[in-house]
Amino acid sequence: MASTNTLTFKVTRQNPELIPPAKPTPHEFKPLSDIDDQDGLRFQVSFIQFYRKNAAMDGKDPVKVIRDAVARALVFYYPFAGRLREMAGRKLVVECTGEGILFIEADADVTLQQFGDTVHPPFPCIEELLYDVAGSGGVVNCPLLLIQVTRLKCGGFIFSLRLNHTMSDAVGIVQFMSAVGELARGAETPSIQPVWQRDLLKARDPPHVSFTHHEYDDVSDIKGTRTPLEDMVHRSFFFGAAEISTLRSRLPPYLRRCSTFDLLAACLWRCRTIAISPDPNEEIRILTVLEFRRRFNPPLPAGYYGNAIAFCTAITTAECLSKNPLHYALELVKKMKSEVTEEYMKSVADQMVIRGRPHFTTARTYVISDVTHAGFENVDFGWGTAAYGGPLKAGVGEMPGIASFFARCKNNKGESIIVVPIRLPVEAMKIFVEELEMMLTSNDDDHRKSSVFRRRTRL
Repeated sequence: MASTNTLTFKVTRQNPELIPPAKPTPHEFKPLSDIDDQDGLRFQVSFIQFYRKNAAMDGKDPVKVIRDAVARALVFYYPFAGRLREMAGRKLVVECTGEGILFIEADADVTLQQFGDTVHPPFPCIEELLYDVAGSGGVVNCPLLLIQVTRLKCGGFIFSLRLNHTMSDAVGIVQFMSAVGELARGAETPSIQPVWQRDLLKARDPPHVSFTHHEYDDVSDIKGTRTPLEDMVHRSFFFGAAEISTLRSRLPPYLRRCSTFDLLAACLWRCRTIAISPDPNEEIRILTVLEFRRRFNPPLPAGYYGNAIAFCTAITTAECLSKNPLHYALELVKKMKSEVTEEYMKSVADQMVIRGRPHFTTARTYVISDVTHAGFENVDFGWGTAAYGGPLKAGVGEMPGIASFFARCKNNKGESIIVVPIRLPVEAMKIFVEELEMMLTSNDDDHRKSSVFRRRTRL
């Protein structure tokens, strides 16, 4: 595929404005949960949605429609219009001030078609499509949402959003975006009413840590094995039914019914480890982000839009991971996920209070988050579902080289496939591609499969 990184265009933006709730809202203080305000979520995370022209919406301006719907949605989701304050013990609390969220109106001299048949990251000119308003990117005392709507020459548009991650996870922010979409399409109220109830995930009194949480180990980076930030390339990899089937065929029969997430996580962790070539005896980790709303008994209430995610980790040595077959990594991934229970999450919340809200371990760690089930691509503001909906880029916060996400996009046949953007140093990326090609190549048809995969990757 040709790279979209060569595409350049001009974006003309209006001055950023604050959008307050359309009606008066309560002024009150609402504490976050002890899952929300841990160090590893104190950053801004960005998402982007691409929408095609819809003849049925001719004469309607997506900027005005969405701006008005956001103001109405903030009546229901009024904490988003407030500001975070940090209290004793580093506790984060939302002061519901009603100040509003940041909103930017923009126009770009480009069409959706110029982004290619399959719209997916990496995207060109992302700083123009989601402008970083000076002074807006902090965790406390700053707007909690920034939205930019950019009209395209073809009649389509791009909706970009930046979220203070302490407020919501992927499911939570999609719930808000879907509410905006429903109101934009004429609804009076959202079909799912927002539920705050962050006390459901607060620490117990007294706190009691009942698990060993290796995801928060204090691991020093003595050998400098964090992925370097210089000389990085950003590349996306696609996994459709054929690729998933090939990977499954490499597993022993008793493991072939594993989830697609477990399979891909194991494969990518193994390939990435080989690519970055750590010391063979070095301890390495995979850290996955699990959504756990239904792991509670009873499940968290429908409408809960806080962070209902767990970080869990598996640990091995670089040599064991690299030299063993794929099923070795897969069994490690499956085991770590099985340990995440309701009691496990209560133990995490307790540890946050006892240890001062630590950051999860990043040294010698590969972080993977799956947002394929969050529903970004289904958000409809009146123009239909998104051509692409999901995270803006690989990496999060200050971790551009150690974090990947799984998102959904559609290929030129209209089939839904998984896209995984990855950032690595140039030489490591070459090795990663070679390793992944071998994993996705069956012995009886090497050349054809290899060439197909090469066409399905993009620099």
